[in-house]
Amino acid sequence: MNNQLFYGDNLEVLRKYIADESVDLCYIDPPFNSDENYNQTYSTKGKKDTAQAQAFIDTWTWNLRAADDYKSIVANENGVFTAESVALVVGLNKVLGEESLFAYIVSMTQRIAEIYRVLKPTGSFYLHCDPTASHYLKLICDTLFIPRGGDFKNEIIWHYGQRLMHNKYKFNQKHDTILFYVKSKKVALKNQITEVWTKEDISKVRGRKIQVEEDGREFIWDNRAISKGIPAKKQYIDEIIEKGKAIDDVWDIPFITSTSKERLGYPTQKPEALLERIIKASSNEGDVILDTYCGCGTTIAVAERLKRKWIGIDITYQSISLILKRLEDSFGGDFTKEVIDKETQKVIKPKRLELSGVPKDFASAVALANKKDDRVRKEFEKWAVLSFSNNRAIINDKKGGDGGIDGTAYMVDFDENNKQVFKEVLFSVKTSKTLSPSVIRDLNGTLEREKAELGYLITLYPMPNLVKEATKYGTYQNKMFGRTYPKIEVINIQEMLDGKQMSIPTAEVLKSAERKNGDNSLTMF
Repeated sequence: MNNQLFYGDNLEVLRKYIADESVDLCYIDPPFNSDENYNQTYSTKGKKDTAQAQAFIDTWTWNLRAADDYKSIVANENGVFTAESVALVVGLNKVLGEESLFAYIVSMTQRIAEIYRVLKPTGSFYLHCDPTASHYLKLICDTLFIPRGGDFKNEIIWHYGQRLMHNKYKFNQKHDTILFYVKSKKVALKNQITEVWTKEDISKVRGRKIQVEEDGREFIWDNRAISKGIPAKKQYIDEIIEKGKAIDDVWDIPFITSTSKERLGYPTQKPEALLERIIKASSNEGDVILDTYCGCGTTIAVAERLKRKWIGIDITYQSISLILKRLEDSFGGDFTKEVIDKETQKVIKPKRLELSGVPKDFASAVALANKKDDRVRKEFEKWAVLSFSNNRAIINDKKGGDGGIDGTAYMVDFDENNKQVFKEVLFSVKTSKTLSPSVIRDLNGTLEREKAELGYLITLYPMPNLVKEATKYGTYQNKMFGRTYPKIEVINIQEMLDGKQMSIPTAEVLKSAERKNGDNSLTMF
């Protein structure tokens, strides 16, 4: 199978496109019901300290959609729920009432049930959560896995750092929980994961002082042999170190700091070391890894590096575009395009992923523009701006009151002293079938107000009248590259689908991912 990246609701994607018993390992890092909204951070090239755009919403509401989803669980409409899971959800409805927490539980129950369906009989499932709702999520997993022969293996504690400040009301919270389930009790870890022993570790854990033989070889006496009434035997330090230290269920893996080369600006990004441990433990090369909340693509990047096949799903185009850029930065080349020999015109390297859900024709673009979902705001505008700018724009995700700005990029140029500067470029996206020339005048007014040099108007439908109007506003001369650009340019979606992209020289606004070495290890700087 080809690697697959889906843009859309993970429940719909799971039901329509992911086959029964086709996945070896699923890891998810879903919303935690934190009642917060999370923002992605961008570089603004000296204009401001930071710019942010909403990455995802972690607030939940009981509404008609949640009520319909609850009814589908009770009726077991898709046949993916156990009697125990239905009874649990009905009981929690009585206990919690039809409020935000219950809406979250209904959403997660639907998706975990589908994940169980797509796991192979030898499959493993890791659910990343925190104390906000981990107790409810464990009940959900118990009722979906255990009645059908599955098993709960571990509650893994990811301890991600220390906090020096004191809290007078409670102990500082510095860990997440990862619930580990398998689809069959007979499923074992694919690979034993170990850490490196140090001599100090060995002495401390075994409770014995390291001794030295005449030939210089170090050893300790085995306490366990003594406790069983067996004559004590020597354990040699070099043999213990070679075997490695077994991993327990408390993982001390540092969080990604603000200065880390790994950090991409995504609010809930997890370290690659965490995913590497999970993927190595519960899969082999060539196995299929699934992440239905793939965010900035850490699971995907690690799976690619470890030579696994992978499936990723996310509901926001910001995540999809970030993942595509991360793959390109880390591994080189465009994963969505074939490499064709110029002379023979034959495919010499197939594309490395199938990208689904992203508009590929005008009809699907119209469908995205007309999509109504409060949890996915302004997705059409985000897709249009990020696609046209090749991921070099900052999204303005304000719902109303955006000042006519849907995105901002930074053009590289010289000032009057031949010093490099960054000039603002603004984007405005319109979906109406008819637009008057006043739209161009308004965009020009926005450019003047924001002291920006260039403006792009992206329209869903062709607008010849606006193209003509835009020519009245002149051009901009880029001193650094000696090129002239229209001050205002109008692009329609069909042109963009046909391959037209922003051509001005712009700065990166997203941090580039680390380049990976050929030996599949992280590049260290």
